Amino acid sequence: MLIKGGNANATVTQVLKDVYALKKPYGVLYKKKNITRPFEDQTSLEFFSKKSDCSLFMFGSHNKKRPNNLVIGRMYDYHVLDMVELGIEKFVSLKDIKNSKCPEGTKPMLIFAGDDFDVTEDYRRLKSLLIDFFRGPTVSNIRLAGLEYVLHFTALNGKIHFRSYKLLLKKSGCRTPRIELEEMGPSLDLVLRRTHLASDDLYKLSMKMPKALKPKKKKNISHDTFGTTYGRIHMQKQDLSKLQTRKMKGLKKRPAERKTVEKEENKSKRIKKN
Repeated sequence: MLIKGGNANATVTQVLKDVYALKKPYGVLYKKKNITRPFEDQTSLEFFSKKSDCSLFMFGSHNKKRPNNLVIGRMYDYHVLDMVELGIEKFVSLKDIKNSKCPEGTKPMLIFAGDDFDVTEDYRRLKSLLIDFFRGPTVSNIRLAGLEYVLHFTALNGKIHFRSYKLLLKKSGCRTPRIELEEMGPSLDLVLRRTHLASDDLYKLSMKMPKALKPKKKKNISHDTFGTTYGRIHMQKQDLSKLQTRKMKGLKKRPAERKTVEKEENKSKRIKKN
């Protein structure tokens, strides 16, 4: 859900509209202004979360102390779990870039560059939050033609550079196409401000999967890296002497061979008696 603050300016309003355009049809844009301060009072955000049944939100505001302000967050059980405040330093809108756009509901590819996303705890949570916010619905299969646009996040020199590119598949003379990127918009340069992060215990609890959704483990079945299924069968040791083989005329013993076998058997019986 995308919420506009009571003092949101034109820049913040346009950012919310552009993000909503990327999220369609999986987003809710509230056009009316809402006078609230997420870091001081979260009740209104929790109310909107229940009303729209949304677990992710973006709140835009503007004031003298924190100009061009965005707050991205997520809910757990309709209560705020994580919130990160970002300041907009540079913004290029979707309508300012005249290239072609992707159709509504397209699932994006997400790329994160920069050591800060793996080193700093605030940036690590921000990366997780951005993945949840932009990844879209979970799908089982993806076709090559469906990979149409990329969202690129770069953490460099204390700033987060957000870029959006359309993916163009060109002919390359071989089976693998040549890939070109064309800037699509929006484009944002952001700076990290305040954070409200959940404790480690609450964070782990929020990621716990319910038992009903967990796939049941099947005994003696394994999968390799290519997805091939292997089954293991447990059997008792078989006595091969009792195995009934196919009788063929060519394998039958001749009369002379039968007599020699019978003589040997009779000799062994006499020896045992003695």
